[in-house]
Amino acid sequence: MLPILNKTLIQSNANSNVSQDVFSFPETILQFGTGVLLRGLVDYLVDKGNRKNLYQGRIVVIKSTDGSTSDFSSQDSLFTTHIKGVAQGELVDNVLINSSISRVLQSNAEWSEILACVHQPALKTIISNTTEVGIQYSAEKINTGVPTSFPGKLLAILWERFNHFKGDSSAGFVIVPTELIVNNGNLLKEIIIKLANFNELPDNFIQWINTANRFCNSLVDRIVPGKPRNLADSEAKAGYTDQLWIEVEPFLLWAIEGDEYVKSVLSFHQADERMLIESDITPFREQKLRLLNGSHTAAVPLGFLSGLNTVYECMSDPYMNGFFKKVVLEEILPTIQDDCPTATAFANDVLDRFANPFIEHKLISITFQESSKMNARNVKTLLRYQQKFNKLPENICLGFAAMLLFLRPAGINKDGKYYGNREAGEYVITDDNAAIFADYWQNETDINSLVNKIASDTRLWETDLSVIPGFVSKVSMFLSALKDNGVSAFIKSQNL
Repeated sequence: MLPILNKTLIQSNANSNVSQDVFSFPETILQFGTGVLLRGLVDYLVDKGNRKNLYQGRIVVIKSTDGSTSDFSSQDSLFTTHIKGVAQGELVDNVLINSSISRVLQSNAEWSEILACVHQPALKTIISNTTEVGIQYSAEKINTGVPTSFPGKLLAILWERFNHFKGDSSAGFVIVPTELIVNNGNLLKEIIIKLANFNELPDNFIQWINTANRFCNSLVDRIVPGKPRNLADSEAKAGYTDQLWIEVEPFLLWAIEGDEYVKSVLSFHQADERMLIESDITPFREQKLRLLNGSHTAAVPLGFLSGLNTVYECMSDPYMNGFFKKVVLEEILPTIQDDCPTATAFANDVLDRFANPFIEHKLISITFQESSKMNARNVKTLLRYQQKFNKLPENICLGFAAMLLFLRPAGINKDGKYYGNREAGEYVITDDNAAIFADYWQNETDINSLVNKIASDTRLWETDLSVIPGFVSKVSMFLSALKDNGVSAFIKSQNL
């Protein structure tokens, strides 16, 4: 029987690569969330900083949901990070033990201990990932027990900190939310101030929130599949059991808006050049939206309708592999590289990530809200490309046509949802605009008229796409070929 991963095990194992010094490091970070993204990205970077002697600190984690924390306590909060994927075209397969977490506290059962944590002078940072729903205002009093919402808990912690250190300006936190919301730091601060006023907390405390604390906007990007499906095989190879084992892709990005003070507090950023602290993170958000998300949205309907089911299958298919590369490198990249200095490197990283054989990213899940995503991610790229080169991006236009065909309903199922048909069978169309597209398809007279009406519908797009020279005729040509010949036959004809 294999031993469990814990402090005793690594102390007796010279190959664990965990320094015993780390267990004496002070608690410097309070983290809301035990999820795999935080452990695979933030906690990975803290651990890396500790290993390189660029940081000396550990993380107190708050588990906001009910349930046991025994998986962490039984392993002394140690866990395995298995990095698997493709980087610079080469397969990566590395295993390391993360020792960045000191303890995990359950918010409802151990609230008094959580409040006591903030009495530690070394605790300088608060990090969160509570999903997008977590950063929302909820009018609640914070002095009647454990607050329900994340902002309520955070306000109570700030109030405890303020009172314990008697309003000392040096006792403020660097607060970095990682929820996938634009300007998440600014939004969280607005909510905290509003909630402080609702709780009728004193003006000097609100002033302390404003002046002594830094709420930093941030952007995170790393695919963390979590626990491996073949965990037993991985444990047998490692020689121990680990219920917290996570797999991560090689790529990572954590961009934070901050100044030199933020850099000094988050000194572990020096351990990895992909953790960036800049005055403005807009370029990093833009390159992710356009290159990663935009290429997904442009390519996935075509790949799915051709019979493929995952991104990796697309990258293994000669035609779809070339389609992705042309969209990323030849059509999207030229429209943003002047404003995003790291865009070229990011574009190549995107293609490596798509080619990761260890991640099963299903195409049908990416088609969720396909039309809204096409508008948010690719319409501006289309306009920029046409303006810069005075011609249309062929592959994005083809992707647009494939989207229209994907959104063509074959009927409505018993749950009132629209579904479409492909050669491999029917699929559910999960798009809030499905009824609009269904109406257009139902009243189709000819393809050119259909495309013209859809392209000019400003309920769907941020601008009238029908006025872009040649757009309607180009998309109509592609849509006719896909519809009349079948997607697979069309792709085969392109390979000739």
